[in-house]
Amino acid sequence: MERERIAVGLDIGTTKIVAMIGKKNEYGKLEILGVGKSKSLGVARGVVNNITQTIQSIQEAIALAEEDSGFKIKDVVVGIAGQHIRSIQHSDYISRPNPEEVISEKDIDLLINQVQKLAMLPGEEIIHVLPQEFKIDGQSEIKEPIGMYGGRLEASFHVVVGQASSIRNVGRCIKSAGLDLSGLTLEPLASADAVLSQEEKEAGVALIDIGGGTTDLAIFKDGIIRHTAVVPFGGNVITEDIKEGCSIIEKQAELLKTKFGSAWPGENKDNEIVSIPGLRGRDPKEISLKNLSKIIHARVVEIIEQVYSEIRVYGHEDPRKKLIAGIVLTGGGSQLKHIKQLVEYITGMDTRIGYPNEHLAGNSNEEISSPLYATAVGLVMNSVRNNTVSAVPQENYVPEPVLVQQPTVEEQQMLQQEAEKVLEEAKMADTKTTERTIRKSFFDKYIDKIKDFLDNAE
Repeated sequence: MERERIAVGLDIGTTKIVAMIGKKNEYGKLEILGVGKSKSLGVARGVVNNITQTIQSIQEAIALAEEDSGFKIKDVVVGIAGQHIRSIQHSDYISRPNPEEVISEKDIDLLINQVQKLAMLPGEEIIHVLPQEFKIDGQSEIKEPIGMYGGRLEASFHVVVGQASSIRNVGRCIKSAGLDLSGLTLEPLASADAVLSQEEKEAGVALIDIGGGTTDLAIFKDGIIRHTAVVPFGGNVITEDIKEGCSIIEKQAELLKTKFGSAWPGENKDNEIVSIPGLRGRDPKEISLKNLSKIIHARVVEIIEQVYSEIRVYGHEDPRKKLIAGIVLTGGGSQLKHIKQLVEYITGMDTRIGYPNEHLAGNSNEEISSPLYATAVGLVMNSVRNNTVSAVPQENYVPEPVLVQQPTVEEQQMLQQEAEKVLEEAKMADTKTTERTIRKSFFDKYIDKIKDFLDNAE
């Protein structure tokens, strides 16, 4: 009997880590089976800066998701973000040996593999190679080349690049948490999957995902990804500003921001004041909501302007590149009061808040369809596309046997020679030594060899 395909996404954010388990239902919608959320302690601005704490946070989120769903998680698709991410446009081509054969998936893979070998800056690694438009023998604007004839297959690509060490650190955390990594996805692409409709991608849209440590941007036009960027500011810098500006602790600043904060300073009257309990018996602190929204407004304007400059880099002022569907805001930061109006005011573009309920099954928990979970939902959708069995029911869970790598012929010969040498030495040392002891010593050496081999493989 075929195992049910269960998908798992892991969103390693700056403020929270979310593990989400889901599957496709009979209507092709995503059914969420379990969610685990933990406070993220070892991540700053989307980048792991404390391996031990990140592993603990991942394990906590995974354990909660397993408890919630009754499934045992084996592997995960992970989102990657951080200020080290950059994207480039690149064109490449292949000459096909037989133009009389139709173009197949194999040809496209060949072209993508060629782009994967692009020389990057030292310490950088390619995360995604996303084909945009194809050209066959000079005929341009082809979206789907499979099944067509042609000798020269050319394509323009959107290549996403990141720092190799940051990607490795994420991989190391996953492995140390006892999981396998089944895929890496750029976080704005995952969020886009979760909150954008195909019509918006066709018309032209900019997705802005305001997270805790970073603000991610993904621009689509004609159904194709056109530009991605990661701005190294998010909701945490707003909290930091409130903390400094009002001389209060971080916990109180975060509460103030979410409960009373507004991105539009004209909203509050001068006499609106909130009282905050003092620390350890000190007098309570009174904070004017007008001042609070001024602090928030200044920082949000800075974030939006940085993102808007990236939208201008894409060239949205060109009539052919116009983003008709405007902007979609998602992520925890999009829940800030009046942020939609402020974004419309700064950019002059239509704006809506994006909820990840576009692809979710109708019976989904209301909390899951919050913009906070957009990236996690997108990662689960990504895992569904991988077609892997990423989790199994707890009662069916059998730990997989550890495979010992079989030694090669050369290694066997080397081990044989060593065994003979050991036997020779043993005979010389003491003729009465039993063969059993000799065999044992040979076996120990054999095991050590395998241990060395596995250590090197790590």
